[in-house]
Amino acid sequence: MPRVAVVTGGTRGIGRAISVALKNAGYRVAANYGGNDQAARQFNEETGIPVFKFDVADFDACAEGVKSIGAQLGPIEVLVNNAGITRDGTMHRMSWEQWNAVIQTNLSSCFNMSRAVIEEMRTRGFGRIVNIGSINGQAGQFGQTNYSAAKSGMHGFTKALAQEGAARGITVNTIAPGYTETDMVRAVPASVLEQIIARIPVGRLGKPEEVARAVLFLVADEAGFITGTMLSVNGGQHMY
Repeated sequence: MPRVAVVTGGTRGIGRAISVALKNAGYRVAANYGGNDQAARQFNEETGIPVFKFDVADFDACAEGVKSIGAQLGPIEVLVNNAGITRDGTMHRMSWEQWNAVIQTNLSSCFNMSRAVIEEMRTRGFGRIVNIGSINGQAGQFGQTNYSAAKSGMHGFTKALAQEGAARGITVNTIAPGYTETDMVRAVPASVLEQIIARIPVGRLGKPEEVARAVLFLVADEAGFITGTMLSVNGGQHMY
């Protein structure tokens, strides 16, 4: 029986690549999205992957969403917490709304979704949770105290939950992508993008499919001895 995988923010960008890679690897995939109905419909038509609309920043909505997915596809054994937004601004200009929106969507969503699946994973004795962090959670970024804090917090969340799940066959890991070819990065002014690429040793942006390959590695049954770790996929831009 194929394992069921849920990808939050799974219809566009890195999330789309992860959803497609999991489907191609034989998983039954559910792609969550938050607001872009047109993109979700197009994704569903192109891939055949079912889509589920709910706000990952809303605890109760996540519980209902997971219940709906389980009823349609079966018990969730793989969770990829990928959903994320940016609301950039320097600290002296950042509003509470900008701060809170990013913390809730990028970090609290990891709790909301993991809490909704963890008990069944513990009962079944198997689970794979992968959190999509960021190079900016490792190194920080000017104008992104909210985003960097959320992604850095995700790394601590991963380590703590990995310790809790280890004895029950549940692994929890983080992937920290560098600058990757997505709509978010393409929106950066060309002059700034050139400066970013100049700091990447491999000399280019990453591809969403390269992040997806890392996810496939970590969620495999054979990856049961890898937990609590962070895998950087950043072209050598940040090493430690």
